[in-house]
Amino acid sequence: MEIIVTAVGPDNVRLADPIIHHVTGRGANIGEIQMYDHDEEALFAMLLRISLPADELASLRSELQEIGAHKRLSVRVWSPDERASRPRLAICTTYRPEPALAVLRAIRDGQIKAEPAVMLGNRNACRGIAEQFGIPWENIGAKDRSGAANDELMIELLDQYEVDYIVLARYMRVLPPATCWKFAGGRIINLHHGLLPSFPGLRPYHDAFAGRMLTYGATCHFIVPELDAGNQIINQSTFTIQPGAKLDDIIRRGEEDNEPRCLVEGVRRVVDREVQLHFHRVIARTARY
Repeated sequence: MEIIVTAVGPDNVRLADPIIHHVTGRGANIGEIQMYDHDEEALFAMLLRISLPADELASLRSELQEIGAHKRLSVRVWSPDERASRPRLAICTTYRPEPALAVLRAIRDGQIKAEPAVMLGNRNACRGIAEQFGIPWENIGAKDRSGAANDELMIELLDQYEVDYIVLARYMRVLPPATCWKFAGGRIINLHHGLLPSFPGLRPYHDAFAGRMLTYGATCHFIVPELDAGNQIINQSTFTIQPGAKLDDIIRRGEEDNEPRCLVEGVRRVVDREVQLHFHRVIARTARY
């Protein structure tokens, strides 16, 4: 069984050794290890990808969480094999309803073999979609309606609903590094409304229009802490317009058709485990490291 261990907490000495020694003492094969120190935030983060028999998962999870409590580390032990036939998704939104709606319809129609465990939003704009599909809705936005997200509450809810994959369906907030590390290893899927790496940022349609592009697109990619999406692309979809097309019409076509289609196929590829993230690169799951 493939198991991903993440440990995040205040930076200090000898944080990695107890975890590494424990898993190797169990006879685990380590396929990937990453460690990170963020001096400005005094943050330590580590990711381990290991292999162990499936019947050891529960005890390993309990033992590593005990080590985490002793070292003041937030430890998560997760396996994509645990609920491989129907992983649990958290769908995160802000304003745009189309991507989330497309994912939920694809789940309903059997195109995406997953369970929508919860919908999270920093705005209530998409609450009606959750109610329509009978999915729990959680608002993590600030009470002052500024749109600022409560990132700690988000983490608590992701744990509470036992989420396997986090789908950022035009969720227009930047996740802090600590959140990205806690759910690292290919668990956070983002929809960007432009073609990467050419058109990053908040206004990719406008940037492409200013460059007189005739082809527009969207990108579904894994979120990786501290890195851009250059090597983490899961899926891209494009559409071509005629010269002289108006920007508003281009944006409408992208938001209503192309972006949802891109996200659905990207989520399907991850859920079906056709691809995975390994050392910050998206590879075919059958590929040898």
